[in-house]
Amino acid sequence: MDPENGTYTPIVELPGFTRGLSFCGPLAFIGLSQVRETAVFGGIPIAEKALEERACGVWVVNINTGEIVGFVKFEDAVQEIFAVEVLHSSRFPDLINHDKEIVGSSYELPDFALVDVPDELK
Repeated sequence: MDPENGTYTPIVELPGFTRGLSFCGPLAFIGLSQVRETAVFGGIPIAEKALEERACGVWVVNINTGEIVGFVKFEDAVQEIFAVEVLHSSRFPDLINHDKEIVGSSYELPDFALVDVPDELK
C-alpha cells in the first residue's frame, strides 16, 4: 500500500483467507484458512472461489520478492488456522498430542524430508 496515494499493489496471491502472520528475517509465515460460504467472512473475493481452490495451511513467502518459498497444506479435517508463530531457536518443536498413531497420520512428508528426524520421533 502506497501511503502517498493510497494505491494497492499485490505482492502475492495465496489460496486462502489469511488468519495468522509471523516473520523470520525476510520470510513471512502466513496461516491460511478455507473460508466457507456460511462463515462470517462469506462474500469476500476468496470466498467466491470454488472450495477445491481454497486451502488451509501455512505458506512461506519471501517479502522482498513475493516468491512462495514453501508451504504446508492441510487437506483433511483442518480447515481453519487461527494463529502462526515462528519459534526462534527451536530445532525440533513437538506437537501437543503425544499419541504416535494420531501424530503419525496427521501429516505426510516425502522420504527425503525425514532424513534428519530421529527414529524415535518417526
